[in-house]
Amino acid sequence: MGERSFAEDVKQLGYGEGQILHGEGILAITKALLQSGVSYVGGYPGAPVSYLIDVLADANEPLLNPLGIYFEQSGSEAAAAALLGASINYPMRGAVTWKSVVGTNVASDALSHVASAGVIGGSVIVIGEDYGEGASILQERTHSTALKSSIPLLDPRNSLDAFARFVEDGFGLSEACNEPVFFSIRIRACHMRGTLRCRDNVRPAISMLSPLGAPSFSIDRINLPPFTYQMEAQKFEKRLPAARRYIVERGLNEHFRGDEDHLGIVMQGGLWNTTLRGLHVLGLADVRGRTPVPLLVLNAIHPLVPEELIGFLRGKQRVLVVEEGMPNYIERELKALAHEARLGVEIQGKDLLSPHGEYVPQLVIGGLRRFFTSAGVKSQSTVAIEDRYQALTAHREKVGAVLPEPVAKRPPSFCTGCPERPVFSALKILRQREPAIGDTHVAADIGCSTFSTQAPFNVGNSVLGYGMGLASSSAVAPLFGKRTISVMGDGGFWHNGLTNGVANAMYNKQDSVLVILDNFYAAATGQHHVPSTGKNARNEPLPMTIPAALRGLGVKWIRTVNSYRIAEVIGTFREALTTRVPGLKVIIARNECMLERQRRDRPKLRRLVAAGREVVQPRFGVDPDVCTGDHSCMRLNGCPSLTLRESADPLRDDPVAHVDDTCVGCGVCGEVAHAAVLCPSFYEVKMITNPTRWTRFVSRLRAAVIQRLAAVGA
Repeated sequence: MGERSFAEDVKQLGYGEGQILHGEGILAITKALLQSGVSYVGGYPGAPVSYLIDVLADANEPLLNPLGIYFEQSGSEAAAAALLGASINYPMRGAVTWKSVVGTNVASDALSHVASAGVIGGSVIVIGEDYGEGASILQERTHSTALKSSIPLLDPRNSLDAFARFVEDGFGLSEACNEPVFFSIRIRACHMRGTLRCRDNVRPAISMLSPLGAPSFSIDRINLPPFTYQMEAQKFEKRLPAARRYIVERGLNEHFRGDEDHLGIVMQGGLWNTTLRGLHVLGLADVRGRTPVPLLVLNAIHPLVPEELIGFLRGKQRVLVVEEGMPNYIERELKALAHEARLGVEIQGKDLLSPHGEYVPQLVIGGLRRFFTSAGVKSQSTVAIEDRYQALTAHREKVGAVLPEPVAKRPPSFCTGCPERPVFSALKILRQREPAIGDTHVAADIGCSTFSTQAPFNVGNSVLGYGMGLASSSAVAPLFGKRTISVMGDGGFWHNGLTNGVANAMYNKQDSVLVILDNFYAAATGQHHVPSTGKNARNEPLPMTIPAALRGLGVKWIRTVNSYRIAEVIGTFREALTTRVPGLKVIIARNECMLERQRRDRPKLRRLVAAGREVVQPRFGVDPDVCTGDHSCMRLNGCPSLTLRESADPLRDDPVAHVDDTCVGCGVCGEVAHAAVLCPSFYEVKMITNPTRWTRFVSRLRAAVIQRLAAVGA
């Protein structure tokens, strides 16, 4: 099912010339791909472009197949990048997508080879640039990779029309310079809503409906010396100059002139909205974005065009560069060009703006205020700019007075009912009970399981990459006094863990414990399918299983446990950590992602209730008269549905535990209390909707018996 269905939105992807599409940025990008005549699309899901995979999957049957477009959700970003190999020899357009620099790091091997050999068919890589406040485990930028591999990088203004235009121009740029092209979109822009005037979709010349008839071979496109030397020369003698010509001829970068000709601002296209908002707040732009300050908007941030930059700098006294992150490549290039051209212009950037982090409005407005109050503008007095800024920030003192103490932090956590939570509860209980066995090094992994490093578990000594948990413990395991534990999810297992983790451990005869959290999906990205889900993104059945893959690599010690049965999980941990059997021990903790289960079950329950059928749902609670307020249940569980409530007992100072209405009835709280031998305050009740006559009779009978027993006891 997935986190979200785009079945209705996908209908708009079939719109023709002049029709208006309403939707998110991701939808506009997909429409632009179809309008560009792509032959193939693929990628690996990850925020903020997970939905692009969802849109393509939902569009596969109604739109992609009729056009003959091949679609796949690749096994990793490396596999997605390798798809672009189709465009090295054949004039077919293709697009792939993945998450930010963490995805690019995985893809870099194949990507470097594609960039070296060059392409003849337009190739676009849609990058979900998750820099700053988002969901990326690393804070790096795609810009560095673009420079390293000489790949043009587009960072367009944030509007649906701009997205569509630059996706289409991305293919044109790629074919003009024979290089793949990065198309960067930020996390907030992916979910930005707007309108797009559509064009007709283009049927690709090469497709599944009109396949190639013969192979194409060119020795100078093989990445092998001496041809690699020629490829490197072509990058700088032909490809990048061709890219610069295309950027100029198509007007990809935009120069907005203004009366304040002694000043100027150079910015990344993706920061246009934020910068214009800042100018408007300071009284230097109207609501339509018209400003007296000259602007150079770099929708193509690599390669830069020296003539464009020098032309903008000439005659100016001071210029501000609005560029996210470090290194400040654009600012450095501007300063170098100004020096070579002997221009007397002062270029500022990171000295007025933050060298790190996402350029949110508050940060950009502060930098603009410092720039203009120092440089001076004719259209607005320094005092007026300062007054506007102070009016904007005056609320801070009021907030500080109302909230003298910082608001409590809300760290990321497992969802209510998550099947991964009890696994770490079990490990924590084992650590506390038997530290000689359970208190060992734990190599964590990327995914939902990374939340184990947060309170109340604090389990996980390192996080080195998706599916790399086992590999990251390879040097620790033989040098540690007891067996170590590595953790990975089923998504990480199929992504990197099978080869770089399990195969490496078996090859090097590693004696350690691997825990695979099998919740049937890549849950952290939005419940995307993995090879062991049973179906792929095209809903085609698959026979792949994790145990079969492990046995295929020679793993002998494999145990599968129900992750909700904490006592069983504790026992299996103990066995794995103490057995005399050498080699890799694998524990597969299985149960479906609760979010996906709830998305499927809740509509069914609503239909049953509406039809008058009896529905029984488990609910858990805490008896306030029994709870002592010790809160060990929370320290070993941390479920969001388990909270605090003031005790009605005047003799007790501590609040008691309380299960709120978000409980999904997984029973972990009770399992933890039982496994850890905690207080018996937890109870389970059955919430019955539309009870049958028999159910009502049994309920009355039980009530009567209880009443009689109570009377006898009295």
